[in-house]
Amino acid sequence: MLLKPTDIREKLILKRQKTGIISEQLASVEKILAENEAKRSAIRKKLSSKNQNTENAFVFDLLETENIFHIDQIKAICIDYRLRFLDSHLYKVPFPEEVITKISHLEKRHHTTLSGFKLMAPSKVFQLKKYNDPILFAPIGNDYYYLIHKWGNDLHPLRKWLVLPFRNLGWLLLTLVLISVLCSMALPDNFYGKAEPTTFRLISFLFLFKYWCAIAIYFFVSKGKNFNVNIWNSNFGG
Repeated sequence: MLLKPTDIREKLILKRQKTGIISEQLASVEKILAENEAKRSAIRKKLSSKNQNTENAFVFDLLETENIFHIDQIKAICIDYRLRFLDSHLYKVPFPEEVITKISHLEKRHHTTLSGFKLMAPSKVFQLKKYNDPILFAPIGNDYYYLIHKWGNDLHPLRKWLVLPFRNLGWLLLTLVLISVLCSMALPDNFYGKAEPTTFRLISFLFLFKYWCAIAIYFFVSKGKNFNVNIWNSNFGG
């Protein structure tokens, strides 16, 4: 006699019948799920709504110290990597479910309701439906913020150096000087004919420096760009 294969689904149904799960218990499960979804929806709404709250009632003994950052530290990183630190409602992409879960877990653990969320990310995250290395924070108070979650793609490893000329006016001028020096040094000696090479290299440097300055001014004006130090917490373009 051949043994009948075991149908796990049938076994589950039989087990449920034996344990006597009734409609009231199923209704209780449904209620719990509905309450959980309602809470998650409320969190999504808070993330996408403007809120000026600057402090949340965390239980400090339960906070992970490696996730606590002062506004000066956040500002420094934003300037170094040309990032923005703005309200979460400006984020153009739907927040991933793990973010909602992290916030829900924190609220439950700290017996509080979080608000006033901030996001650190490149400008395009707030202007376009793209994401690179966004980091979500909640304010603790006294200019301190708690890092809740990081997701998305990491930044380019050379981003800090690629955006260095945009850090401030001093770095832009230094970059233009270096480019002008390299360009003038790259010109061959016979390019100047019989004239004194040193004199003409100096003239070439001054000409090239003016040339690169004109391009930089045109770029900044036409594209509406600004320096990192001015835009790290600004809602406007740049």
